[in-house]
Amino acid sequence: MKPSASVIDPAPGAVPLKAGHYRWVICSLLFFATTINYIDRQVLGILAPLLQTEIGWNEIQYGYIVTAFQAAYALGLIVVGRLIDRFGTKIGYSVSIVLWSIAAMAHAVTRSALGFGAARFALGLGESANFPAAIKAIAEWFPKRERALATGIFNSGANIGAVVAPAAVPFITVTYGWQAAFIATGLLGFVWLIAWLLVYDRPETHGKLTAQELALIQSDQPDPPSGKIPWGSLLSYRQTWAFVAAKFLTDPIWWFYLYWLPKFLNRSYGLTLTELGLPLVAIYTVTCVGSIGGGWLSSRLIARGWPVSRARKSVMLLCALCIVPIVFAASVASLWVAVVLVGVAAAAHQGWSANLFTTASDMFPKNAVGSIVGLGGMAGAVGGMLLATSAGYLLEWTGSYMPLFIISGSVYLVALFIVDRLVPHLEPAAITWA
Repeated sequence: MKPSASVIDPAPGAVPLKAGHYRWVICSLLFFATTINYIDRQVLGILAPLLQTEIGWNEIQYGYIVTAFQAAYALGLIVVGRLIDRFGTKIGYSVSIVLWSIAAMAHAVTRSALGFGAARFALGLGESANFPAAIKAIAEWFPKRERALATGIFNSGANIGAVVAPAAVPFITVTYGWQAAFIATGLLGFVWLIAWLLVYDRPETHGKLTAQELALIQSDQPDPPSGKIPWGSLLSYRQTWAFVAAKFLTDPIWWFYLYWLPKFLNRSYGLTLTELGLPLVAIYTVTCVGSIGGGWLSSRLIARGWPVSRARKSVMLLCALCIVPIVFAASVASLWVAVVLVGVAAAAHQGWSANLFTTASDMFPKNAVGSIVGLGGMAGAVGGMLLATSAGYLLEWTGSYMPLFIISGSVYLVALFIVDRLVPHLEPAAITWA
């Protein structure tokens, strides 16, 4: 997880070329937290065909179970970003991972659709802090020209989690039972917590940073003198609404992949629990390329002299176009053609996401980033609630995934159009300080 110590050239004469690499250790911690985050939320989707038979829920009830997670995720994001901005990344992340790890293990004692809904609600509350905390840590530990790459690396933990889960969960379930799958994955968070408490601190107070690396981290133009940012005032900025609208439209597609892909493969191609692993691993392995590649590409373009706005939006457009062919995924006869279509789209989503996340720190000062990412994540969770409930009804009534894949292939271009209209140059918000 550590790139070369040779960093992208800073402004001439400002910072030495080699400045250490401790910031990439921090990025690795964020990567592993996101990996665990996605392992914990992915377990239900993998076990859904089995649990649907064993517990006895229908498609509509499953839609409600997924909606419970997203409702809690949205509620958590209303306040969690603000709390992280107030109390700091170290405390916020620590509390979050304890809560979501306990909630993940609580799934093992449930025996009804209502019980799973309650466990998912608790998991959503705990997991809501992951991305606001991680994006804030990236803003604190990386200069702007490296943030998209760092974001792509930590965000690829979502893909690794989605690879590890289908590889491990069927084995654990067949060997020890489905309850053991929830307990084993939930315990991972407590292992990460020990490393986090030992390693993390803000760069300006961290004892293991060299002076050169600290200078590199702080080499951007300093944020303007700041005080408190009234939470409600963030809604008055076009930059906020650009980020929120894009998250509302595109986050639900990733939720759809996580929770309905195993069911899609089971229904359309007859794959059993033990047969789901290989196609899901293939899809989510490809997404790692999209996440890191999307972040690397915009960072590379900026290093070659492209304006930040042009670099970010060009990569986002490329990703949006790569997603369009997924509209055919529900109509192809071949399993592996469907896997390729979904895999390319999921990879492009992660490249899109790495750049979209980074626009928050492009447009807002560091002490507002947690709040902005929280607002965007809340919007994405609300969109996910709407899609999850709609998907449950659509599938129960029609049995067809076609409408869901058509939505998945088209919303990114709409989202990019809205972002471009609201913030043509990703210009920083003119914050009014309290």
